[in-house]
Amino acid sequence: MAVLSNLAVVQALESGRLTIDPRPSPPPGGKNTPFNTSSVDLRLAPEIFVPKQNLSLTFDLRSGAISKTLESVCDQERIPESGWLLRPNRLILGRTIERVALPIEGRLAARIEGRSSYARTGLVVHFTAPTIHAGFAGTITLEMINLGPISLTLTPGMRLCQLIVETVDGPIENGESQFRGQGTAIGS
Repeated sequence: MAVLSNLAVVQALESGRLTIDPRPSPPPGGKNTPFNTSSVDLRLAPEIFVPKQNLSLTFDLRSGAISKTLESVCDQERIPESGWLLRPNRLILGRTIERVALPIEGRLAARIEGRSSYARTGLVVHFTAPTIHAGFAGTITLEMINLGPISLTLTPGMRLCQLIVETVDGPIENGESQFRGQGTAIGS
């Protein structure tokens, strides 16, 4: 497995091995480009899911009904243009504006990671499950938590995370995924 460079990501976009819609611009080398040497920045969509506080229930992870349970324990909110405060020790679910598709025949997978400049403030983005499997298509859920001591302002459209694209070595057997095709942060 190898990480694709910014120019290799552009080639993958042009050949259809990878889709990012809307397509990031300007291209590598341009001013304010979202392309880094080995990743491309993705943006935060304006809707978030905020877990309700002081719930007296247990989330049974064995149930397999993740999306349905999240829907019942979260409130959907819209991030105003002026921003939304993510307070210390709070978890929220957001998603990327961009829809990413990694067709099986393209033999690519990806990882989503937070940006280091935001990590230095205590913001953790997409922790514990960064893999985007070959065959995935949809927006990418961003599990965000503020581990820092002060509130952080999130704004719609901010470049919040980076997509790192990798080649897949060996044959692929395509299986089912509960989140393939998702359009919301809770997986529906």
